[in-house]
Amino acid sequence: MEILLILSGLLVAFAAAGWSCAKSYFEKGRLRGMEEAAREIARGISSHYEAEGQMVPEKVAKAIKGVKAVAGKRFKLRAGATDPHHAQLWILGDAIGEACWLKGHAAGIRRKAPAEGKIRIDFALNELLQLSWLAHLGFQNMMPNYRSFEIHRFSGETDAQEGAIAVGKIESAIPARERPFPDLAAQLKGRQKLIRDWWQPVPDRLSA
Repeated sequence: MEILLILSGLLVAFAAAGWSCAKSYFEKGRLRGMEEAAREIARGISSHYEAEGQMVPEKVAKAIKGVKAVAGKRFKLRAGATDPHHAQLWILGDAIGEACWLKGHAAGIRRKAPAEGKIRIDFALNELLQLSWLAHLGFQNMMPNYRSFEIHRFSGETDAQEGAIAVGKIESAIPARERPFPDLAAQLKGRQKLIRDWWQPVPDRLSA
């Protein structure tokens, strides 16, 4: 009976030792895996920025140092406590994500920006239609050999206001030193006066 108890105790002790060893190996392997992954990420980031002749963003470099600082260390965690290895990896992931967003955002702005020496203006479809007619008629009337009687009039005050706004957007985009007229406000007021003079209601004449 005593032999069975001894054998049972040894078996339990052996199982506990095996479980402890397996858990220890698992923890060591998990930590080494995280550390190796972090090293590969840091190496990839560094080589990527070096290839483009840029420096690693400060926030990313600081996060990489934080990961290296906890690498190889073992921490006794209380129930519900955050593993410092996990915390540093979260910080690194956040820094990399922010750096990627900033880089993509900057690239998008550069792609949308006009080429050097060019000016980009945003127009609605209605504004483009207004400008196409105005440009067409203006070109025809600038030609000495134009003899046609083609007429295109604004359909109303709103139509004329939209055309004036579209023309004003082009004029305001021209650099001040390059404008063929001295005063932008005077140009805008001149067109507004034409619109008001034509479409303003005429008061009834007072009879004597």
